[in-house]
Amino acid sequence: MDMSDGNDEQARDNEWNYRARHETETQRLDRNWAALLQELRVVQTGVQLLTGFLLTLPFQQRFEDLTDFEVRVYLVTVALSVLSTMLLVAPVGIHRMLFRQHALPTLVSTAHKLTACGITTFGAALVGVVLLIFSFVISPRVGLVAAAIAAAIFCGLSLLATILRLRHRIDDDRPPSSGD
Repeated sequence: MDMSDGNDEQARDNEWNYRARHETETQRLDRNWAALLQELRVVQTGVQLLTGFLLTLPFQQRFEDLTDFEVRVYLVTVALSVLSTMLLVAPVGIHRMLFRQHALPTLVSTAHKLTACGITTFGAALVGVVLLIFSFVISPRVGLVAAAIAAAIFCGLSLLATILRLRHRIDDDRPPSSGD
């Protein structure tokens, strides 16, 4: 998609919001920022708990029992979890840096992208945790199967969101639903 397509889509979205919600672009951005902050509050709790849990594992007595494969899985999982934490905390830091700079469009757009990346890396970290736990408790083969199932569920839920969005696309003449 070239830039003109994105600009046309943005203009249509702005027009729709004004007609359907009687929102200015700034009001829409304020609403989107507030919604994003609520989503971040939910997901940050999960990723921070996971990261904290992972950071304590090397200090457990049975950590020595991990195979080389499990140690590598652990380290990749920690890296993904820490990266996810950073990506999900970054919008708050960016907000501080851009505060009173009249950069709300940049803030909302950047925070949206960072949040999407943070959720993706969080999903990958969760798959890593499943792999590590099932591999350690049962066997590496079972761990791989369990991780594949977890990855399929995560990807399936993401695909479901895309399907629902396409299926319930609102045309310009329909009034907005309460979930928009």
